[in-house]
Amino acid sequence: MLELYESQRAMRTMRKAAMQRGVVAILDVGSSKIACLVLRFDGSDMADESAMSLAGQAGFRVIGAATTRSRGVRFGEIEMMAETERAIRTAVQAAQKMANIRVDHVIACFSGADPRSYGLVGEAELEGHVVTEQDVSRALSSCDVPDIGQGREVLHAQPVNFALDHRSGLADPRGQMGQRLAADMHMLTVDAVAVQNLAQCVRRCDLELAGIYSSAYAAGYAALVEDEQELGAACIDMGGGSTGVSIFIKKHMIYADAVRLGGDHVTGDISMGLQVPMASAERIKTFYGGVVATGMDDREMIDTGGDTGDWEHDRRSVSRTELIGIMRPRVEEILEEVRAKLDAAGFDHLPSQQIVLTGAASQIPGLDGLASRILGQQVRLGRPLRVQGLPQAATGPGFASAVGLSLFAAHPQDEWWDFELPVDRYPARSLKRVMRWFRDNW
Repeated sequence: MLELYESQRAMRTMRKAAMQRGVVAILDVGSSKIACLVLRFDGSDMADESAMSLAGQAGFRVIGAATTRSRGVRFGEIEMMAETERAIRTAVQAAQKMANIRVDHVIACFSGADPRSYGLVGEAELEGHVVTEQDVSRALSSCDVPDIGQGREVLHAQPVNFALDHRSGLADPRGQMGQRLAADMHMLTVDAVAVQNLAQCVRRCDLELAGIYSSAYAAGYAALVEDEQELGAACIDMGGGSTGVSIFIKKHMIYADAVRLGGDHVTGDISMGLQVPMASAERIKTFYGGVVATGMDDREMIDTGGDTGDWEHDRRSVSRTELIGIMRPRVEEILEEVRAKLDAAGFDHLPSQQIVLTGAASQIPGLDGLASRILGQQVRLGRPLRVQGLPQAATGPGFASAVGLSLFAAHPQDEWWDFELPVDRYPARSLKRVMRWFRDNW
């Protein structure tokens, strides 16, 4: 665990260095698109927490933005290194050109990689009667870390709640009086190979990795409004290759998971069902797609068009009802899988059960109604918080992860490695074997 702790601290140090230079790039590596935003920090007080609630006042401005079609990524994980490297270079270079500035540091996010959540508890007797930074560190380092298994890696480890003596629900106990401090921590682990591949790919593009996040976490942070984050809500981030699920309460993520299905699978079904190429299927889905058929849809004919050169074959048309009949079963399957993840997480025990759909695939007409039927809760469509300088083309639900990552760049939430661990108290169960890669690769 010590290597992991040091590697994450090293990335935090790099983020601070990038902030001092005033420029950092955000990279959202998805299955259908790779998005890059270049942020300029204006040197305003980054510690001003109230800035977070005011969109566009987060202490930075987007000065470059670019997207390119993703290549070599499946289910949110890199499959072909050279292809993905080319796509990342294309997006970063286009964003740098727009910003007219060179970028060395990137903060990246990715989906998939089989995320698993753990809730850990630790406690410490206070040496004085006032809670200090060291007391918080001791409470966190006393958490008994589970055996997360071979080939897994800790991506996030966040204190989500503190209790001082009998008072629980404290966000930050430092400076308060008491005898005994307890801490609850949420730990998210992912498949180590997926993270190593992304780190390697970024390094091959001559960029420094200044942070790595889960897309589901970033999307939830951008798409949920403050009350939803506080009272409890789930964010369903429907991407191309996978659908991320994250649950927030008290402004912290307490659970994350992913379903290996997304908008690309719907496109694939249309391609198979209508016998058209994937590009045509994507166009048909975007312009005519839906999940709720009405009587009118029988009469609305869609020209499938094709490029086989066989004029008779290419001149077919289908009714919109037929298209909806192809799309709906797959969308229902994705939502049923999401329902199973939420049930497994005990989402129905939260005080508030708002569900927010975001991600590019959430824009299918009628999806919110279908989702509220299958998930059995109130559902709304979420767009990311508006941030200063973001081009109009990048304000849709497909950019929730990129915007969330921008907000993290300016205001990272406290993670376990932000606290100085007492030397004699590294976690109760050593996980040195988990993360040797950082030592080997950096």
